Amino acid sequence: MLERGEGYDRLYAGFGWSIPARFNIGVAVADAWAAQAPDRIALIDDIGGEAATMSYRGLAERSNALANAMRALGVSRGDRVALLLPQSFETAISHVAIYKLGAIAVPLALLFGVEALEYRLQTAGVSAVVTNHAGLAKLAPLRARLPSLHTVIVTGEAGEGARSFATLVAGGSTRFEAEETGPDDPAMMIFTSGTTGPPKGALHGHRVLLGHVPGVQMPHEFLPQPGDRLWTPADWAWAGGLLNVLLPGLLLGVPVVSSRAEKFDPEAAFALMARRQVRNAFIPPTALRMMKTVSGVRERFALSLRTVGSGGEALGRETYDWARGALGLTINEFYGQTECNLVLSSCAALGVSRAGAIGKPVPGHRVAIVDDDGHARPVGEAGQIAVRRPDPVMFLEYWQNPKATAQKFVGDWMLTGDQGIADADGYVHFFGRDDDVITSAGYRIGPGEIEDCLTGHPAVALAAAVGKPDPIRTEIVKAYVVLKDGHVPSEALKSEISLWVRERLSAHEYPREVEFVDSMPLTTTGKVIRRIFRDRARREARSDPG
Repeated sequence: MLERGEGYDRLYAGFGWSIPARFNIGVAVADAWAAQAPDRIALIDDIGGEAATMSYRGLAERSNALANAMRALGVSRGDRVALLLPQSFETAISHVAIYKLGAIAVPLALLFGVEALEYRLQTAGVSAVVTNHAGLAKLAPLRARLPSLHTVIVTGEAGEGARSFATLVAGGSTRFEAEETGPDDPAMMIFTSGTTGPPKGALHGHRVLLGHVPGVQMPHEFLPQPGDRLWTPADWAWAGGLLNVLLPGLLLGVPVVSSRAEKFDPEAAFALMARRQVRNAFIPPTALRMMKTVSGVRERFALSLRTVGSGGEALGRETYDWARGALGLTINEFYGQTECNLVLSSCAALGVSRAGAIGKPVPGHRVAIVDDDGHARPVGEAGQIAVRRPDPVMFLEYWQNPKATAQKFVGDWMLTGDQGIADADGYVHFFGRDDDVITSAGYRIGPGEIEDCLTGHPAVALAAAVGKPDPIRTEIVKAYVVLKDGHVPSEALKSEISLWVRERLSAHEYPREVEFVDSMPLTTTGKVIRRIFRDRARREARSDPG
């Protein structure tokens, strides 16, 4: 736990991990609180504007009942149990039950198509799935190709070949002796996004939750504080939703708000945060850029926000500055990835905040900018962001993929595959993934800063910047732009947008080509899928005359 009252340097220098020999996530986030404050609110579910609440006692008892039922259905220690659910009470209950069983949770997004689901379910060798009727429909054509899958539990009424979640919980004993687990015993498998190669299952031990605590406290400025209440639009199937919000919120006794929106709506997000008096929000940069399009925020919404953290991609100066005016606070940017999350962060309360920078290493984590051989890069020179092991937030391995696991490390440095630069004050600036970086006329250009600048233009809602092959410059910057309502595509507007970036960034970073598109492809975590546009730009370059 980080203690308020010391500066960043003293906090970092004085921090030490204390990981117990026995630790179970399910017991820690439910039973421990149920024993000392059973009526304390753990979860608040916003359904159609109405709220339902669940206490820690309710979470402990219902997860015990589900664990008993799952055990009776043949789920045992080490089995993989997939969760194909939206943010909901049932999702939280299922996670806690799986950890108490000593089984391995495999969170999956409902937005996944049938092929993506089949790949993950087969790769993980999933033996049970907890889902809703939408997920059940996607599972139906796959069941015959999933020999390990023997149990399906569905929320709502029992479906074809599926047990009723409510019936199992209502009929199960509320007493359960949780499996004894150590910090390195597997607890969850979270699949990487698969931006390079097929998705890999990053296996985490129970210690991963303890490893997240300082990384959650830093951007949320010493969470928990009186009245704190967490929410994120990020799917709980993603490490960002699960490990940045749901599980640490429960561990720290901070109520977590859930919402069921299938698609992010900036107006609805502001309304929900006001309605549920959200004090602490994790909002990815793309969602924040969409929220920039909403006018009169302070006048229209009675917000109670104390902190906003953002990560998953570069935030950028434009969005950073917007939040100070529109929200009256400083967004604390942070960084991590599925394999090793929340290792860099900003914290305005500590004076660690700089527009365009991620922040500094979170206490307890050793982070550096290194070359491909693991040697530290000089200040101001680009390299890979790397994290030194051992580290409690670091993954155990890629599931059944020792080769990929070994390739992730050089010595004791875990290479993130993300490019960054450290400045003289110790701030790390995110540059982009290796395959996102644009090489133009000898310059290495990160797309995030360009995209952020583009969305500062009054006509631009969303943007993606990629490198388009060019015979003279190696690549030129090409921007794909979604316009705000009321703006009409034109050649004049393309030129205006290019000039906007040139004047605000530099002559080598501005987009030499701008193309208007109707929509922006996003991952389930809300990141722009640049690969789609990068491939498109390469096809265009091959077909260009000359």
